[in-house]
Amino acid sequence: MKEYMNEKGRIFDIQRYSIHDGIGVRTIVFLKGCALRCRWCCNPESQNYDIENMTVNGKVKTMGRDVSVEDVMKVVKRDLPYYSRSDGGLTLSGGESLLQPAFSSALLRAAKDMGLNTALESMGFAEYSVIEKDILPYLDTYLMDIKHMDPMKHKEWTGKENTLMVENAMKIAKSGMCKLIIRVPVVPGFNDTEKELLDIARYADSLPGVENIHILPYHNYAMGKYEGLNRPYSMGDAKIPETDRMEAFKKAIERETHLNCQIGG
Repeated sequence: MKEYMNEKGRIFDIQRYSIHDGIGVRTIVFLKGCALRCRWCCNPESQNYDIENMTVNGKVKTMGRDVSVEDVMKVVKRDLPYYSRSDGGLTLSGGESLLQPAFSSALLRAAKDMGLNTALESMGFAEYSVIEKDILPYLDTYLMDIKHMDPMKHKEWTGKENTLMVENAMKIAKSGMCKLIIRVPVVPGFNDTEKELLDIARYADSLPGVENIHILPYHNYAMGKYEGLNRPYSMGDAKIPETDRMEAFKKAIERETHLNCQIGG
């Protein structure tokens, strides 16, 4: 067995049979730990690296467990026929996978060795040298969140400025080592104006080789998770963006840039 199969990391879920976060049928591995604290986060159980308890449907559930790459790949292997028929594979999500770079790298490498398509859903919150050395050599598609172009508003709503992530997006695009897709969560009160979304889209349009942008409508499905973690849900009663409004944003982006815009993804 290859040495990297012994690499260990901390996850909180493995989701099989997904048709999102990459092409084809996919298995998504959700890693624990995140540097940001986005007010609208739909996976609050991912934020703390520590293993914690969350009440789900009246029952206490442990969120987080330590596993090896070999442990994860045993689950991934169960669906090999579905990957081969759909060109699918493995997606890493979180949290922020880049906070566990050795584990993330080993998972992607194991998937590539199995002939699987690989994808990473990430904000790019790491030194570029880590991304370049540990991630890109084993990655087919980088699904990168860019939430806002204003560093101060980004910090107000997520806890961190956006400078590192925006710079990394350009470096990843220039590397040409993988397909880069920009994703934007459309969040009420944060970035849900045409101007703010076009600012992001125009930057995405300037990234070499980037052809696609996904705009993801805010939802409040995770409200119960915050209750289960005994944490306040800071979005309150924010309204889900209406379909017509999302379609208008899509049309504006495609009118003002060369990008293909997709709602959801």
